[in-house]
Amino acid sequence: MFSRILVANRGEIALRIIRAAKELGIEAVAVYSEADRGARYLELADDAICIGPASPAQSYLNIAQIISAAEVADVDAIHPGYGFLAENPHFAEVCRSCKIEFIGPSVEAMRLVGDKVEAKRLAKKAKIYTIPGSSEALGSEDEALKIAREIGYPVLVKAAAGGGGRGMRVAHNDISLTQAVRQGRTEAEAAFKDGRVYLEKYIEGARHVEVQILGDRHGNYVHLWERDCSLQRRHQKLVEESPSPGISQKTREKLCEAAVRLAADAKYTSAGTVEFLVDAKEAFYLLEVNARIQVEHPVTEMVTGIDLVQTQIRVAAGESLPFKQRDIPQRGCAIECRINAEDAMADFRPSPGKLTKFIPPGGMGVRVDSHCYAGWTISPHYDSMIAKLIVHRPTRKGAIATMLRALSEFGIDGVKTTIPFHMEIMANTDFNTGKVDTGWVERTW
Repeated sequence: MFSRILVANRGEIALRIIRAAKELGIEAVAVYSEADRGARYLELADDAICIGPASPAQSYLNIAQIISAAEVADVDAIHPGYGFLAENPHFAEVCRSCKIEFIGPSVEAMRLVGDKVEAKRLAKKAKIYTIPGSSEALGSEDEALKIAREIGYPVLVKAAAGGGGRGMRVAHNDISLTQAVRQGRTEAEAAFKDGRVYLEKYIEGARHVEVQILGDRHGNYVHLWERDCSLQRRHQKLVEESPSPGISQKTREKLCEAAVRLAADAKYTSAGTVEFLVDAKEAFYLLEVNARIQVEHPVTEMVTGIDLVQTQIRVAAGESLPFKQRDIPQRGCAIECRINAEDAMADFRPSPGKLTKFIPPGGMGVRVDSHCYAGWTISPHYDSMIAKLIVHRPTRKGAIATMLRALSEFGIDGVKTTIPFHMEIMANTDFNTGKVDTGWVERTW
């Protein structure tokens, strides 16, 4: 086991990793930008090192600065969290060339599944349906127009590297497609330092269902069931839950089996997520593979009782998975609401600023993952997330009731938040009956 790791991230995921390391008896070193100076989780770390200005390019995306911090702190390994450099194979390669373990998949597996184009090739090999579209990253706008006319509009422009809705645009005609390709490339370059984009058919009315996978270096692969992430705005998730209320048990088992098959073919180690679109007839298509821990991982932790971050660390240290597929339950229902500093009444416009009040809810079945406190400033430089509110109850009806109660208790002042939006969602008939899809928010909100 490692004795000391560096957490190459910020916010709630940095705090989550620090806590996991502490419980394993591992020292944790945090890094921070000038904008994050004063974050309280830095006090929980065994050491904290400033890595640059607020701009992500000069701090959390700066490989040289992070490696320098790791060498100064004399760590055994680096945990990248999610976002930033988490799915950057070059960063993983640099870590290992410096004799620092990267807590994540191998460089080869990351390149294979983390790149959306390569992942589609792997899926075809594993006999998993993929969405029609370009087989390679787009070379020109004319090529995009040609493919779109062949597969038919609407189409979706997507970044080849990374996720989180960055670089993603829907186009309904030639004019909007040309603009979408340009905007997608610019946004992908800014977010991932990789401006490649590709094209696929936009499947309307589909659910977004993803499967959590784990693999180790000893050839063991398992799934930890599925999460439904259909409630989104601008292709970024707002609410996640497990089990998915919109698929049958037969489809659930097929999805999970397909995800494990793909993980095994890629020789994937660590935690990862295989994401699918499921249409109205429950036919499913590979969407992408996220080669990292996900924002919504607490949903899976609540229904399985398995600590995903600790398991990531153990696998990176060379341990075998401590459980078999038959040992992994899917108990009750877990729902997560992302509490963001956004004004949902103004098209989810960001609302950065100082939190003048922050009183999280509690009680039976309630979990809050957050690094925030009264007096903390939500910076315009980073994601607008304030907290993840997770509930777990024996039934979905009970989970929705607990979520409504917890949302009503959550006291936040100083910025606009998505709490009112989530309260309306939890009370909505379509959501309660499981009749939502990836376009539902845009159609109804």
